[in-house]
Order: sequence, then C-alpha cells, then structure tokens
Amino acid sequence: MKRAYDRVMLKLSGEALMGTQEFGIDEDVVVRIAGQIREIVELGVETAIVIGGGNIIRGVAASARGIDRVTGDHMGMLATVINSLALQDALEKEGVTTRVQTAIDIRQVAEPFIRRRAIRHLEKKRVVIFAAGTGNPYFTTDSAAALRANEIHAEVLLKATQVDGIYTADPKKDPDAQRLPKVTYQQVLERDLRVMDTAAISLCRDNQIPIVIFDLLTAGNIRRVVCGEEIGSLVSTSF
Repeated sequence: MKRAYDRVMLKLSGEALMGTQEFGIDEDVVVRIAGQIREIVELGVETAIVIGGGNIIRGVAASARGIDRVTGDHMGMLATVINSLALQDALEKEGVTTRVQTAIDIRQVAEPFIRRRAIRHLEKKRVVIFAAGTGNPYFTTDSAAALRANEIHAEVLLKATQVDGIYTADPKKDPDAQRLPKVTYQQVLERDLRVMDTAAISLCRDNQIPIVIFDLLTAGNIRRVVCGEEIGSLVSTSF
C-alpha cells in the first residue's frame, strides 16, 4: 500500500494502554500497538508519538482529590514518561529504532526535547516519542501533540481513541448519537464536540494541520489512516 503522508504525529491516550484493566499498563496491548506502529514505519512514514498518562494519574483528577494542581500535573507528566518508556521497549523489540524525548529534564532515561534533533531522528526513520507533555502545568497532552506536530512540521495529527470517530453525543450514553465523518475546526469549537481541548484544536486550525480521530482497537487502522483510507472522522478547514 502507498502512504498518503510522509510525516505524522500520533496521539495515544494513556487509557489505551490499560486494555481491560482498571489501572496501569497491559503489556499485550502495548505489543499490539507497537506492531501497528511498525507497519507504518515499514511504509517509510516518519512517525512521532505523544502518549497521555491517564492510565496512571491525571493532574486534574489528582487536584480534585486535594493535591495541588501544579504538583498533580507534574505527576501526570511523569506518568507519560513511564508510558513512553513502555512503548519504546515494545517498539525496540519489534525492530523499530526509537528515541524518547522529554519536556522535563530526565537525562538518565531519555533525551531532552530538542526540536532540530527530533527532526533529524525522524529523517533517519527513527520513531520519536515525546514525553512529559509541554513541560508546563495546565496543558494537556492533546495540546502537547498539537504543539509538537507544528514544531516538527507533521502533515497530520492522528488521534487514536476507543471510539471510531466524532459523534454528536457520547455514543456510549446516547444510542441516537450520530458519527460525523467530516467536520471543520470551527464546528468542533462551536458545538463543543470535545474531540481535543480547545487549545489543541485552535493550534491545528491556525496552522492548517488536519486531525483524524479513529478507533485504535481495530487492528491495522493506523496503517489504513496513513494510506489515506477514509476511516474515523476528519477535522479540517472546509469541505
């Protein structure tokens, strides 16, 4: 199959790594995700990844339990580092050369984020995993994915989720919810569709980076998206 994109940003939620568990990392799920990523690397796609930390801790949730919000967000950043290292290990076992870069300084386990170095890794067909969000509290990993996508000049932001696209309402709660195959950035913001946080949507809109929301749980979907198949939902300027 021929690729439709040369360089992509893949956003994974921390919850995706849990599988059927209530907490933590399901190694079998990580292996399956790594296998899907290997498929697109073999197509020659330059791949960058941002992973959330919700399977371990969320800053907002920690704050609601009484932890200082900034402290909670820093804990969440460290959770994304754990997830990034787990995915790196699985990718390396698949034969995929990988680098983890962090927005906070943890040189013993990962490189610091340096934009030019990250681009050079991608040019050498190494998968780059960006950990620790933006390095700042109050910013989600969605915002980090949008920011890094712009910095590395990714052609598209792929958000892999547990649903097969954008719906008019939560499909798990509303049986009448309808999937929207294509929507504009403005419609997402005006209708509060909760695809990603508003900062991430605005950043992609301002720099014309399309967003594809699709189901990660279906094997082969990452490859299908990067080959241009119309699965999931596309967020763009106009249609």
